[in-house]
Amino acid sequence: MHNIDLILTLTGGLSAALLLGYVTQRLGLSPIVGYLLAGTLVGPHTPGFVANSDIAQQLAEVGVILLMFGVGLQLHVHELLAVRRVAIPGAIAQSLTATALGAWIGHAFGWSWSAGIVFGMALSVASTVVLIRILADNRDLHTPTGHIAVGWLVVEDLFTVIALVLMPVLFGGGEPRGGLAGALALTVLKVGGLVAFTIVVGSRVTPRLLDHVAATGSRELFTLTVLVLALGIAVGSMKVFGVSMALGAFMAGLVVGRSDYSVRAATEALPMRDAFAVLFFVSVGMLLEPRLLISSPAIIAGTLAIVMIGKPLVALVIVRALRYPFHVALSIAIALAQVGEFSFILAEIGRQLGVLSTDASNTIVAAAIVSIVVNPLLYRTVKPIDGWVRRHPSVNAWLNPPRVIDAAGVPAPSDAVDRDSRAVVIGYGPTGKTVTRLLVENEVQPTVIEMNLETVRSLRQDGIAAVYGDAMLRDTLDSAGIARANTLILTSAGMEQGHEVIRSARALNPAVRVLARGSYLRDVPPLRAAGADVVFTGEGEVALAFVEVVLRQLRATPEQIDRERARVRGDLFDGAG
Repeated sequence: MHNIDLILTLTGGLSAALLLGYVTQRLGLSPIVGYLLAGTLVGPHTPGFVANSDIAQQLAEVGVILLMFGVGLQLHVHELLAVRRVAIPGAIAQSLTATALGAWIGHAFGWSWSAGIVFGMALSVASTVVLIRILADNRDLHTPTGHIAVGWLVVEDLFTVIALVLMPVLFGGGEPRGGLAGALALTVLKVGGLVAFTIVVGSRVTPRLLDHVAATGSRELFTLTVLVLALGIAVGSMKVFGVSMALGAFMAGLVVGRSDYSVRAATEALPMRDAFAVLFFVSVGMLLEPRLLISSPAIIAGTLAIVMIGKPLVALVIVRALRYPFHVALSIAIALAQVGEFSFILAEIGRQLGVLSTDASNTIVAAAIVSIVVNPLLYRTVKPIDGWVRRHPSVNAWLNPPRVIDAAGVPAPSDAVDRDSRAVVIGYGPTGKTVTRLLVENEVQPTVIEMNLETVRSLRQDGIAAVYGDAMLRDTLDSAGIARANTLILTSAGMEQGHEVIRSARALNPAVRVLARGSYLRDVPPLRAAGADVVFTGEGEVALAFVEVVLRQLRATPEQIDRERARVRGDLFDGAG
């Protein structure tokens, strides 16, 4: 029966999410809205099909783990350290403000101060899944804004770990050995142990393990290895170090991200993370009791005011006080104006300790759903608001002082290389090597995509940008900088799904010029249909070579040879097209 529940929950939840996500997308809303509504429809508080909420939450936890692992893959320690000057004080101030406001509003509605404090702590934590999804959808995840927001969440997650340890001590009536200070010191020691473990494993064990697995040439083994690392470190972090699995998964991502396999791991090993992330939103929607929205509007309105006005204002003030650009401050403030997964964990612990009532837990769920629904819509207002500010000199001078530091605390990445001087080369065989050398000699900056790790390492040692990964995966092309390139060159003959590579490249950069190579003349039509500007094939070039040699033996003039080559090329390639 349990297996049937699993299948029914997966099928029903994902089907409802697909349908309502499509509808909300067509209506111009974020698909997240549809996923949450889907959860409410298949949840226990609405008529019709009821999915298993326990199974949905367990699957959603896997989604959170994979999502945080993916974020850790694409971030680096120096990027997190670069934003510590704003992330640490910002997260502290925002958490304290939300906790204080939550305690005040809870007490105003007749709750105890203990219940109010737990309620406020739950409201202080933003949803990692929502924030990352919104930043990614708006192409802000790998920008200074995204780095600050993710660093902010990492600090909040550490606070959550401390809160989960201290809550039984503060509200459960128990007194651990060593008292409150001992519990806090033990937590800090555990987190420090996790960080030390990450550094050691990241620099020694993980790269060697991935080297051995990649050498087998098995894509399945590589995928399995990355998943085991993600889930294993996440679970081990919880069991051994007592931190959340999401934080452990993030640290696991940092471990793998320090190796040469970060792009391949992100593109090949985590294709299912989006489906599991959808299940997170479905599981949240299942928690909503619609009657609460009608029976207790005042407490929900007050809670939403804390989440969507109080928290963003604090973030906005702090980021601007540290002299970051207004658009960065506004983006971070709005992105953090929601609550999510860790809020539910804190609320559940509070309920188990007898501090928080069921109505208070339901209020947090209702506020989370409303804020998650509204948040993507609010984030879309960032660019219009920033545009309005820039069009009004007096307002712009006040919100954007002349001297502002870069939003990451470090110099912005150089984009001085013109688009016309960038090219992406797929494959580094004899043809790819020749093309790359020609580009370098003519002052064009090539980035090579190659599946041979030793070749990638050798290219990097020679000062040539190289990405280890499968070009058929869109994230690999993105990592190679296709959006900023003038030319894409497919040098590998008989490349499987080459036309899909071209379509992905066109989606990321419609203006890119594509030169493609095929094995046979029959390869020309699909490559051209996909968007290739020029296609070369082995059959065609051999035929042209024979034509030239035969004509030279017949003592044809250079003009005759050129004319005949043009005619044969037209017959071969135009006929193939």
